[in-house]
Amino acid sequence: MHILKGDVPAVTKGRILGHEGVGVIEELGSAVHNFKKGDHVLISCITSCGKCEYCKKQMYSHCEDGGWILGHLIDGTQAEFVRIPHADNSLYPIPEGANEEALVMLSDILPTGHEIGVLNGAVKPGDTIAIVGAGPVGMSVLLTAQFYSPSQIIMIDTDESRLALAKTFGATQTINPAKEDVVKVIMGQTKDGVDVSIEAVGIPQTFDICQNIIRPGGHIANVGVHGKSVDLQIQKLWIQNITLTTGLVNTNTTPMLLKTVASKRIEPEKLITHRFSFDEVIKAYEVFGNASREKAMKVIISS
Repeated sequence: MHILKGDVPAVTKGRILGHEGVGVIEELGSAVHNFKKGDHVLISCITSCGKCEYCKKQMYSHCEDGGWILGHLIDGTQAEFVRIPHADNSLYPIPEGANEEALVMLSDILPTGHEIGVLNGAVKPGDTIAIVGAGPVGMSVLLTAQFYSPSQIIMIDTDESRLALAKTFGATQTINPAKEDVVKVIMGQTKDGVDVSIEAVGIPQTFDICQNIIRPGGHIANVGVHGKSVDLQIQKLWIQNITLTTGLVNTNTTPMLLKTVASKRIEPEKLITHRFSFDEVIKAYEVFGNASREKAMKVIISS
């Protein structure tokens, strides 16, 4: 959706979109050794060569011959057949009997929420955290933040159906900015604000909420994809000892997340609200583009 809105200008006309998915291997290149024809695999949104300086630091998103290229710089996964460069390092075997739809969430949104939101935000036991944006990535932050036992998780969004879903996933409180003054509510019920505020939308208004509800010594973790600049209130934040982080997912926590899904510790398949076939892909985009009206969270497209 960010690409269609023009937020990622590197995507050229005619590009096949998509960077998430599961599939079955049809053919193997000569350099692939860890998989065989017929294997069911999870496709990582990040391509990694495993050899360059950045890969050796587990900064796979900055791989010198990969990173986020699927559906961005090369054709992506929203097709019947997909080419995966550096497949040995960019695919994961799917355990027999696993819910493959659930594992689609491990291509991008779950590791993104966990790594860029929760880990970068340094969520720890007892923290009060606020997640601004209850879309798929915000929900992934909500699910994985609970690994670290925060005392309160406040979900902020203007969509009442998404806020209701967030409650079922473990949010302790929800706030609708269209109905309440978020800053006033949070500052009125906390001591100086939240410990961690996580931006999961990618617009100036939501980033502004995050920087206005953070307490001294807190962490602001920006996860959302921003298409234009925000007003950074550095003149207020510097004296508060605030840590501000941004990032593109590295997927280095994907193996751990695979285990949590396999053990039913988290059930990301509950994020799926709509299913379409490839010949309905335009309709799928229309539904997700009107998520509030359609009550859409995560859309699955399958052959």
